Amino acid sequence: MPRTITDQYLARYQRIAADGGGTSLLPVTGAQRRFVLVRSMDPAGRPDLVPMFFAFPGGTVDPARLRRAANRLAALHPVLRARPEVVRGTPVLRLAEPDVPVERVVRAPGEDAADALRRVLNGWTAQGSPLRLYLVEDGSAGDELLAVVLDHTACDGQSLARIVEELTAAYREESEGPGPAEVAAELAAYREAVHLQLDAEGRAGSAGALAYWGDRLRAVHERAPQLRPRTPAPEALPTGVAELRLPAPACGVPFPTLLDACRAASRVLYGPGHVPPIGYPWGGRPAGAPPVLGCFLNTVVFPAATVDVPHAPDETATQWWDDLDRADTPFDEVVHAARSAGSQWSGRLDGLLTVDDARRRPALRLAGVEGREVHLDGRRVRAPFAVSVTHGPELHGRMVWDRAVLDDDAAQDAFAAFRDAVRVPAADTAPAPASVG
Repeated sequence: MPRTITDQYLARYQRIAADGGGTSLLPVTGAQRRFVLVRSMDPAGRPDLVPMFFAFPGGTVDPARLRRAANRLAALHPVLRARPEVVRGTPVLRLAEPDVPVERVVRAPGEDAADALRRVLNGWTAQGSPLRLYLVEDGSAGDELLAVVLDHTACDGQSLARIVEELTAAYREESEGPGPAEVAAELAAYREAVHLQLDAEGRAGSAGALAYWGDRLRAVHERAPQLRPRTPAPEALPTGVAELRLPAPACGVPFPTLLDACRAASRVLYGPGHVPPIGYPWGGRPAGAPPVLGCFLNTVVFPAATVDVPHAPDETATQWWDDLDRADTPFDEVVHAARSAGSQWSGRLDGLLTVDDARRRPALRLAGVEGREVHLDGRRVRAPFAVSVTHGPELHGRMVWDRAVLDDDAAQDAFAAFRDAVRVPAADTAPAPASVG
């Protein structure tokens, strides 16, 4: 009898595949399982998207050449041509022919390039390629913006660097697509990596790990649904943003300090005496797995207790290291463990934290021209607030918030609390995530 949620999932997948799925269906990792189910429960069916935006001088990008290059990537990498779906209640990926669209977006009257791209991303349909590219002229600067956008089921932080690198090479070389043997080998490697990941997740759902998470998250209960929903001004973007820049620590990102800073922000937003759940991605390919493109991270939950008594300087770091020992336990297993321990937590998150090591990501070069990576503010966020920290020559922190949930003034106060907490030097530093969301 299957013991863990992962074991149960794998048994259901194997039955579906045996009943006619054949080689067209692929199993999903715990992270992919979460993204597919979250999308299926969203009233609007919104997926989680991972976009990268690059500015090029006008006329640099040849859309037809770019589409051929993108389709060569999709032909080789199964996850770039697989469509997420739910079959008999079971999330799967269904392989399809590579068909990556490269759409030149026409700005509507009164729109700038950012407005046009936000409109396109908000209209993303569930059907179609998990990789899509959009090109729009930026009339104010004489540039054109290229958006390289992926469904989160198809990528993690480790995948993004490789996609940029391979898209650059495919555009430059204009080579023939991969041969049948190469495609078959990459498909076999992907299946092997996913099965190794599921094996690791099955082991991480041990009774001891579930007891740990049940105890750790027993008091967690999201606070955001109790806040009064707000209607932003008609001209306002759906999300607000604030940012800071700090010198990058030589020893790496002080992750426990960032968690404590999120706790400080949560206290401002949700008040003292609560334990809002803050999620952060962590993970990478399992040991011995082929380095395939895909989504192998997990969402780890930090119980951000908003207490009046200050935490000892090393308390969060100690708890965090203990959490990392069980970080492979899939998110749905963790939610089940928390609820079994008495939590009323639904699985929704009150905040998100991601760290991106920009030092590892190559530049996108098309026709010998290096694209300048840019931010696009105002995109919708899956939680009331989300903090992203980019580690490059400096630490660049950005907090965005959902204006339908959080008041701008309260969010700015929360960001001030986050900023002040980050400025306090951490006693201990820790490595950045192996992969980020």
